[in-house]
Parts: sequence; structure tokens; C-alpha cells
Amino acid sequence: QVQLRESGGGLVQAGGSLRLSCAASGRSFSRYVIGWFRQAPGKERDFVAAIGWSGITSYVDSVKGRFTISRDNAKNTVYLQMNSLKPEDTAVYYCATGNGISARPDNYEYWGQGTQVTVSS
Repeated sequence: QVQLRESGGGLVQAGGSLRLSCAASGRSFSRYVIGWFRQAPGKERDFVAAIGWSGITSYVDSVKGRFTISRDNAKNTVYLQMNSLKPEDTAVYYCATGNGISARPDNYEYWGQGTQVTVSS
């Protein structure tokens, strides 16, 4: 079993930056795909980015060029660097483990509790 904990969320003005962290406990972290999703009030949980064990990455079009996902397997941590933030990026951000890169939440098994990101205009 894997436990995930997100951190780094907060309130930032439009155009600002935040770095989210997803710290994992448990074995075989490096073998997992880690995905970031976000959920705004009243909306579905949407894919943001994912990174495979080899470092291959995938992003939703709306964050390409602004967000960067990376991982440090020695620290069992995945990061999401978010630059040029927009009010529409406001959501609770979750990380999750998967066995393959996918944009579908149901392809991910273990989830963290989420961290709130609020971008003011």
C-alpha cells in the first residue's frame, strides 16, 4: 500500500507561482506513475499532469508551458511546479499512483487528501 500527502498549496495572485509536492510512503514508489489531478467546486476531477518511472511526462493542454512535473525517487516525492498561474487554475490538487500514464482518474489507485490552490485575479 502507498500513502500520499500533498503540500505546497496556497493563495497566490494571477501570474504567480507555486510548487506542489506529493510525498509518498510505502514500497516501490519509483515503479509507479504519479499523476496530478485537480477538482474545482461543482466540477469533475480533471487530469493535470503525470510522470512515469522513467521520467516520461504528459500534460493537459491548458497547462503546457506553464506547469512542470518532476520526481525525485530518492526522496519518494513528485513535484508540480506551477508558473503563470491563472484564476481558472483554482482547485483542490490531488496526486495519485497509477500503473500507466492516463488522464482517467479511475486508472489511478491510491490518492492523497489534496491541497487547495487559489489564484486571485
